[in-house]
Amino acid sequence: MPDKKIKAVLFDLGDTLLDFGKIYPGRLFRQGARLSYDFLKSCGQPVGSFKYYCWRNLIALQVRRLLSNITRNDFNSLVLLRWIGIKKGIRLDGQQWRHFGWLWYEPLSKIATTEPDIKETLTKLKNSGLKLGIVSNTFVNGCSLEKHMEQVGILDFFEPRMYSYEFDFRKPDARIFRIAAERIGQTPDNILFVGDRINTDIRPAIKVGMRAVMKTAHTNKGKKIPEGAGKINHISELPELIEKINAQAVSN
Repeated sequence: MPDKKIKAVLFDLGDTLLDFGKIYPGRLFRQGARLSYDFLKSCGQPVGSFKYYCWRNLIALQVRRLLSNITRNDFNSLVLLRWIGIKKGIRLDGQQWRHFGWLWYEPLSKIATTEPDIKETLTKLKNSGLKLGIVSNTFVNGCSLEKHMEQVGILDFFEPRMYSYEFDFRKPDARIFRIAAERIGQTPDNILFVGDRINTDIRPAIKVGMRAVMKTAHTNKGKKIPEGAGKINHISELPELIEKINAQAVSN
């Protein structure tokens, strides 16, 4: 009889582990533009006027986002912004470019929250023998995301960490879930997927054979939980939930 116990947990990132809530993209973009512009200017780079700098990058990002939505293939925003900068004569070393990318993301990181006991919860899951990983749809460079996770003390809990811009597809494509299962070293029926979006996290995880739990967030407010999925309000509920699932798996 196959072992159906949960041996690994895969998490979505935004509004699952890092809670952003409802955001105002225009305001965040302008804040990131100002930080990155001032940094380039302090490095003596040819940035031109701030207004031109904003429009140039905004148009490029919006066009690329539109293409991503059509092709369902995310892009690396740092690669795009670096390409734009190099075309305008900006020259930075690798560390400076990574810092430049972080400055674009930093305003978003400042509005994010995590559960106060998130580290204790993740430690409990790890100590129970579970493997933990991340599968995130994102165009934000992994260096920035991982700096954010390091700042809140959760980075080292997760391996693998998979970002959709690294692939030619993104959630809900079944391929990214199957690759995540391979990388975390478990079959889908031994994996629990935790996310906030029904169509890109919960349904596709169930479809590939994983168990799935929806975390309450503004992205799923008022929506019905898919059949076969669980629901939590806080990540701290996971250890007890997984214990119950595993106890049922043994008894069956």
